[in-house]
Amino acid sequence: MPFRRATKTYDEELLYEYAIGALGRRMRTVAEIKRLMRNRVAAQADGARLIENVVARLKAQRYLNDISYAESYSRFRKENEKFGRLRVVQDLRTKGVHSDVIEAAVSTVYGDINEERLAREFLQRKRIARPADRKQAARVFRTLVRGGFASRTIFRILKKWDVDDETIAALEEESCRQ
Repeated sequence: MPFRRATKTYDEELLYEYAIGALGRRMRTVAEIKRLMRNRVAAQADGARLIENVVARLKAQRYLNDISYAESYSRFRKENEKFGRLRVVQDLRTKGVHSDVIEAAVSTVYGDINEERLAREFLQRKRIARPADRKQAARVFRTLVRGGFASRTIFRILKKWDVDDETIAALEEESCRQ
């Protein structure tokens, strides 16, 4: 029979130490920190109050800031992974960042970028070459969609690669159905 682990009771200081440790490993959003702490104090009656106090303390000390998180996350994904704007917006939403913060951060980072050039850099990073047939063109299309690029940019790249009009029309029809 396995041993049961004793449940740990957290006070504000212990919860703060836990949050600092989590932030020390990597940057996190307010929603992520709250979720992590919620798992620790779920059985405690004053858990919600403790979480709010710790989050307020972390914000006051500037350890927790969704605006700077969204900007640095967007910049990293654009410069290093070559992702498009739509992918970064989707990822930030998943992480619990507010829509206004996302829009401001992504507009700042992607404001002056040439999306077609970024998409070509993304394809180069993924080592994807010019498609030889219809199946490969569809693969390139899906890869760029997952990368967060707008369909008009994708079609512009495919047309410059001399993909036949019939294939492009089929891909446009497929993208409209989804």
